[in-house]
Amino acid sequence: MKRTYAAAVVLALSVAATAQAADAFTGTRVVAEVGVPPINAAALQKSIEGLPTADATAADVRVSGSAGSWRGVSGVTDLRTKQPAKAGARFRAGSVTKTFTVSVVLQLVAEGKLSLDGTVQEYLPGLLPAGYPAVKVGQLLNHTSGLPAPKVSDDFADVYATRFEKWTPEEYVAKAVENPIEFTPGTQQHYLNTNTFVAGLLIEKITGRSYEHEVTTRILRPVGMTDSYLPGTSVRIRGRHNQGYQTVPQGFPDAIKYGAGYVVNMTTTSVTSTWASGDLISTTADLEKFVKALFGGKVVPAAQLAPMFTVPPVKAYGGKGEAVYTSGLARMELPGGLVAYGKTGARWGSAAGIGATRDLSRTLVYSVNSTDAKSSGQNQRALAIALAAFTK
Repeated sequence: MKRTYAAAVVLALSVAATAQAADAFTGTRVVAEVGVPPINAAALQKSIEGLPTADATAADVRVSGSAGSWRGVSGVTDLRTKQPAKAGARFRAGSVTKTFTVSVVLQLVAEGKLSLDGTVQEYLPGLLPAGYPAVKVGQLLNHTSGLPAPKVSDDFADVYATRFEKWTPEEYVAKAVENPIEFTPGTQQHYLNTNTFVAGLLIEKITGRSYEHEVTTRILRPVGMTDSYLPGTSVRIRGRHNQGYQTVPQGFPDAIKYGAGYVVNMTTTSVTSTWASGDLISTTADLEKFVKALFGGKVVPAAQLAPMFTVPPVKAYGGKGEAVYTSGLARMELPGGLVAYGKTGARWGSAAGIGATRDLSRTLVYSVNSTDAKSSGQNQRALAIALAAFTK
């Protein structure tokens, strides 16, 4: 996904009122200088009406907060049966998973078991090449580590042919660090899955238990996310869920006719290539619970929340603008003093997003069964939903 489109969605995903700096991360009530507008039900309904369409087959949206709430579902659960989509269906949350991974690491920091200034080399000796510079834990979380990505094909034909391939986390990281470090750690920001893969391995090393166990017992169960789970090596989604499709050219293997074009079903697929970066399966109701608990200081202790709302003062990788990602979230400033905090995620056939005002006067969670979830097309739909949720 091109950064310009990703930034556009992050920018509009959750519009947060600018808060008093002294109160922002202390656990005290955040005082908003710019209030959220009333719920615009007509605009929200319009943002998801008419599904299925060329860009999406279904959508499930929840908007809530002290200033009102709205729920909306549109589309079909399956292109073959054309049964209407229903609220509460499970979906692949994609990179929203990163927020959970970062949250567990910050919990371990609060418990004194990890330090943000400690290095990967100290905690996981031998994982990184000997010639690599020291990489701090905090640099993993805010994507300033300089760690590279593995060189794999992003051509969808190759993705489809290998959709059941399984990776171990160690294999993924080893493939990534065959490449040289991208930049001196702490000097630029490059948003990459490698960072949260290493963070997941840190969680396992420090706790002595699996990443899946730690996220489940530390977040999913305490927050009451009863319909959410981490699938491990399973390629299926348990329970009720909408089918996810990807647009393909005519003649593509297994393609089915869809409107004027063709799609393939990507609902069943391996998630080991995203693991701690993108394998969470959830619902909009569960993610809404998580957003409220996280922003309210009930997931990460208030004393450790600052990194989640702080963008490092560096340039984006390659000098293309300023950094926008925090540790686990992203922040963008809007005209009029508004600030956006949130996290998007995309798997083939599924696009998702979470966000909230810093004072929780408004929250947004959406799931869109996009037919081109990795491109700018899904972002236009998500952008429309977010703008409807946070503007008049």
